[in-house]
Amino acid sequence: MSDAPDTATPAPILASLPLDLSADLHFLPQELRLTPHALLLHISDQAPETVWPIDDPDLELRLTDHAGIGHLQLVDRTRTRAQWHFTLSRMPAAQALVTRFDALRHPRIDHPDTNIDEKPLAAEWPEEGSDALTPPSTWTLFRLWRFARPYRAQLLLGFILTLAATAATLVPPYLTMPLMDDVLIPYQNGVPIQATTVMKYLGGLLGAALVAWSLGWARTYILARVSERIGADIRTTTYNHLLSLSLDYFGSKRTGDLMARIGSETDRINIFLSLHLLDFATDVLMITMTVIILFSINPWLALVTLLPLPLIAWMIHLVRDRLRTGFERVDRMWSQVTNILSDTIPGIRVVKAFSQEGREADRFHQANQQNLRINDRVNRVWSLFAPSVTALTELGLLIVWAFGIWQVSQGAITVGVLTAFLAYIGRFYARMDSMSRIVSVTQKTAAGAKRIFDILDHSASVPDPQHPQPLDGRPTAIRLRQVGFRHGNRGILHDIDLDIEPGSMIGLVGHSGSGKTTLVNLIARFYDVSSGSIQLDGTDIRQFSVADYRRQIGLVLQEPFLFFGTVAENIAYGNPNADRAAIIQAARAAHAHEFILKLPQGYDSLVGERGQALSGGERQRISIARALLIDPRMLILDEATASVDTETEREIQQALDNLVQGRTTIAIAHRLSTLRQADKLVVLDQGRIVETGRHDELLARQGHYYRLYQAQLKLNETSGLPDTSTEGTSHVAA
Repeated sequence: MSDAPDTATPAPILASLPLDLSADLHFLPQELRLTPHALLLHISDQAPETVWPIDDPDLELRLTDHAGIGHLQLVDRTRTRAQWHFTLSRMPAAQALVTRFDALRHPRIDHPDTNIDEKPLAAEWPEEGSDALTPPSTWTLFRLWRFARPYRAQLLLGFILTLAATAATLVPPYLTMPLMDDVLIPYQNGVPIQATTVMKYLGGLLGAALVAWSLGWARTYILARVSERIGADIRTTTYNHLLSLSLDYFGSKRTGDLMARIGSETDRINIFLSLHLLDFATDVLMITMTVIILFSINPWLALVTLLPLPLIAWMIHLVRDRLRTGFERVDRMWSQVTNILSDTIPGIRVVKAFSQEGREADRFHQANQQNLRINDRVNRVWSLFAPSVTALTELGLLIVWAFGIWQVSQGAITVGVLTAFLAYIGRFYARMDSMSRIVSVTQKTAAGAKRIFDILDHSASVPDPQHPQPLDGRPTAIRLRQVGFRHGNRGILHDIDLDIEPGSMIGLVGHSGSGKTTLVNLIARFYDVSSGSIQLDGTDIRQFSVADYRRQIGLVLQEPFLFFGTVAENIAYGNPNADRAAIIQAARAAHAHEFILKLPQGYDSLVGERGQALSGGERQRISIARALLIDPRMLILDEATASVDTETEREIQQALDNLVQGRTTIAIAHRLSTLRQADKLVVLDQGRIVETGRHDELLARQGHYYRLYQAQLKLNETSGLPDTSTEGTSHVAA
């Protein structure tokens, strides 16, 4: 709610966010607008706008997301002034609004190159179908200091070597003055050349060259080693942080995009730090020291030399703003190209099965052409800029020649001074040209750094507690109290109350979409509940460390995922230090030992990409062995036999019988035969528990479970499958 609802006076709109959710998370189209002095909530032209003044210096906009819903809060030091909700499709616009708000509040600190009275720079690069885009600031590169800080001693040494090497390269032009004035010109006038004098100057030139080479080699080697380590640290930190994020983050991201960020973006940063930043530092030092020497030789000639500099600086500032937005577009489009590859290559069997090679080729061609068009936009700007800088430097050199000849004719300077001056000027403008070219590299790196920090700045929606409670080895009792869960504006679970006794097995049944998988995901804490609580032995699971809690859980999925590697490595994935005897024991209990021995290399056989070298039943038994090896306190079975034939199901069921003994087990199954050992069945419908009890009790009630059971019997009769449901019934009833 607003502090002071009022009708807003007309004001320029700096940014806007099209909201699509109301306070109670129902769809409601409205728009949040940012003006220079307030935030306005616009619902319709007939309704008055709600106004939140932003004059208070303590105000802050906080942007978060959880369970598929974005949240934007206007807060001060003591309370939340207002809160708005939206689906994640609006997240880019929300990020742009927050950035604009921060630029408005702190124009010189956070965004020194942003003029809030101008149109957003992203508008200069319109892209069909794209969301709002926040251009990366060059200041993002300063955030890389957190990775460079551990190597500050080596960086300082590299800077000192750079300073010394640059100074050594400036010695030869200075020695040309006495060579010209004291040796060559007098020789033309009949004065004999003194061999000792010549050897002294030539020795100085040789010594300066050798010193410059050795110092340059040392600084390049040291800084290259440091930059490689910084790049490795960035990759490691980003990957580790990515692994710590919750599942809902990955649900909104493409695999190819994340791979491109950790791979190509960190490589670009590494190259920038090892090569271009070193060159830039050398250029700055060379130009600074050259200017000092030029003014010491002849101030007027030095001033003439610097005439083109303001124009070059203006061009760099003008082009930088265009390039940084363009390179952000290039990176995003390249991620789209990578996404198509990451989709198509793992799914090549489906592509070929449906004869969609042409369609996928067209998709790749279109993405590649769009990437080409965006690169062409950037290149149009850059192709004009680089030759312009070169032309200005050539013009500056021509001006120096003209003014220098006039100075010589007036007797103000000697030919030696002009020669030395021209040598310095050649190096000066070469470095200016090099500095201008680094603008492109810097903006590319800034765009890459922004995409890296977009990952690092994202917080897990399933956070670790500040002071986690320890987990002991007591029997595991699970209590669900008034549990609710929402995803986006859709309620998935409502008011779930359930007690699971230690060592018992419950079965979750219900139609597809009734909330079974969501419930076990909450118990495994892949997501946090939206309301209520889940307790383990009386303690809310949010009080435990996420890693410690999940180590207590064994998970067997409908589609088991195996990593590329050997059979033994996949079984020991949850316990990499397990010896071969323990691995074989787990495989025997999972009824996998026999078929493993028939493989070419037994336990050392490669399973292929995602286990494609094995059948579905074989992959499932390896996943059961993997769960057995960690000896979990809790066990979650999610449709563990749904994708196999009846004979394989019997083998897997025998393995599951070994797995569930002595463990608190939660099983999901459509085939009721897999729940014959369940101590209690829980029937879900539309996110609510509608029935609980044993199999025979629920059949006697003739409610939801009875109808599910009868439907399965009819399906088995129609398809000609064995009546496994009856088999399960007799077992449970007994």
